Amino acid sequence: MNFEVARARLIKQLATEIKEKRVLAAMSRVPRELFVPPHLMHMAYDDGPLPIGFSQTISQPFIVALMTEKLELTGNEKVLELGTGSGYQTAILAELASHVVTTERFAELMEKARAILKQLGYKNIELHLAEETLGWQSGAPYDAIISTAGAPGIPEILIEQLAFEGRMVIPVGSRYEQVLNVIIRHKKGTEVISLGGCRFVSLIGKDAWEE
Repeated sequence: MNFEVARARLIKQLATEIKEKRVLAAMSRVPRELFVPPHLMHMAYDDGPLPIGFSQTISQPFIVALMTEKLELTGNEKVLELGTGSGYQTAILAELASHVVTTERFAELMEKARAILKQLGYKNIELHLAEETLGWQSGAPYDAIISTAGAPGIPEILIEQLAFEGRMVIPVGSRYEQVLNVIIRHKKGTEVISLGGCRFVSLIGKDAWEE
């Protein structure tokens, strides 16, 4: 299979709805086939989620592009990602931001992602095994936060880790369906913009779901 041709086809498809050229360019540089299980490589550029083990998934490329676009990254930001998973979204963020801090609950997934990201030469990514408290407080504040797992509500602990005028993209709702939200932290309060329905795995930890 010619992955470059398949990737170019996917980017062309995404460009009908994703207008931020920097996001599309980043996605055209990152080889998604490296982040999916070997037996699913032939589906790497289908626009759908794929299982990666531990009941986790690599997100649909359109959702990756949409969530990344809504962070409005310019290249100078420090970004926090909750849920490293395969490391694919992490790589996209590393292409677009100055520094990425990412947390993952499953050590095996984290080490797999670490190996692939190292193989690809990224030097601006910090990987951590997730703690019970959401996020990574010692690195705060962050200019942007992205959660690749759904929470029952907007976690206050994450808003506290977000810089003023920073943006957070997070799915909020039940364990089975959520609404994708953009949260902007202003000094006088938070602004919430809803982007529509989505479906993610559950965000586990204080201020989110229990195991």
